[in-house]
Amino acid sequence: MNNNTFDRRNFLKLSSAAISGIALNAGLTGVLASPVRKVGEKKTIKLGFVGLGGRGSYHLSAALGIPDVEVKALCEIVPDRLEQAKKWVLEYGQPAPNLYGRGPMDYVRLCEEEDLDAVICATPWDSHSAICLAAMRNDKHAACEVPLVQTLEEAWELVETHEKTGKWASIVIGGFGDLTLLNMVRNDLLGDILHLESGYIHDLRKVKFDPEGEPWRLAYTAIRNGNLYPDHPMRNMMPILNINHGDRFDYLVSMSTKSVMINQYAAAKFGPDSEYATKKLTLGDYNATLIRTTNGKLITLNHDTHTPHPREDFRVQGTKGVYVRDKSRSRIYLDEVSPESHEWESPDKYLEKFAHPIDLNYKPAPRRSGPIRGHGQQSSTTPINWHRLVLALQEEKMPDWDVYDSVTSSAIIPLTELSVNNKSKPVDFPDFTKGNWKTRKPIYS
Repeated sequence: MNNNTFDRRNFLKLSSAAISGIALNAGLTGVLASPVRKVGEKKTIKLGFVGLGGRGSYHLSAALGIPDVEVKALCEIVPDRLEQAKKWVLEYGQPAPNLYGRGPMDYVRLCEEEDLDAVICATPWDSHSAICLAAMRNDKHAACEVPLVQTLEEAWELVETHEKTGKWASIVIGGFGDLTLLNMVRNDLLGDILHLESGYIHDLRKVKFDPEGEPWRLAYTAIRNGNLYPDHPMRNMMPILNINHGDRFDYLVSMSTKSVMINQYAAAKFGPDSEYATKKLTLGDYNATLIRTTNGKLITLNHDTHTPHPREDFRVQGTKGVYVRDKSRSRIYLDEVSPESHEWESPDKYLEKFAHPIDLNYKPAPRRSGPIRGHGQQSSTTPINWHRLVLALQEEKMPDWDVYDSVTSSAIIPLTELSVNNKSKPVDFPDFTKGNWKTRKPIYS
């Protein structure tokens, strides 16, 4: 098949076997009536949570500290987690939530029975799209941890369900972009952006073997090969390049190394005859993906969760200079502006000058009595993405990341698998906006 002739039907055929996921035909019910509110009255947001592990408990804790938010329902397959989450809700003086713990599909019953504004999904990856679809088909929005989809079929079904029901699914709770960097770009400090480089560079060997961590990640190592976690870098890359908002991804090529690190780690930790010391694995230890946009911009997207390394961050190259964001030493160079020719300078004065108005004007809810619990930043201040999610629900607007942007970010996963499995041949990127990318308003504008 000629890659340049890929259409939606071909994408669905090629992506449907990526991984065995939870069924998408979650139950349908009628539309719930919205209560009439007085002018100026702030709407109370009713939420249900599906998945209460490390990230799910973090999101629950974040939501409980926001005024005008009620947690009405909780769903989790581990009974102890479900009871602990119920205690947290009661600690905030809210009524006991309804509990759903009958098994991995009990989220369907939650979506059918509860009167909610949104469902918050923080389960393992393979169930994300199914939970979001169940919510949307039952007159609820869905805010989901990343990635939103694992296959292109899931991506298209979310788009079509949104267009049919008016309900959205979003990765808004998966993190928040660097708005200062975005403001630097939009104020032309670096000129016309030509190339971005970032990725998910995070040594997760210990996490993958931790039964209390995310051992389900290890299963993907045996059956998948591509860039399996693009959304964290995409939350900066897509707004900087105005993807789906004036530009779009055109095509990509992807290549992976051999897989040896998990075998070596398992042999050292559990013995040379242990299961994962001898098991043949599919996921390359390092994946590098190149993505080209219709406007001629280029992304280098990396994925490495197996090799020993510190965390890495972000590089932005423009026609006027380059900025490298790094936890150890961020730096910038501006052509004919920086004090020394071809020498780095500190970015501090630029970061102060170009602080984004959204950040400057953010006035979070009152500080909590203690830090937010669960797996996340241990802060006692409401995360800005959670603040903006609740505001969008109250104002009945789209969140910062709508369904088109959310599925575009995660669709990189199956597309890279197609390229890797076809000797790194180019793969065309579907246009989930169906041509509307040319006129859509920029994110965070």
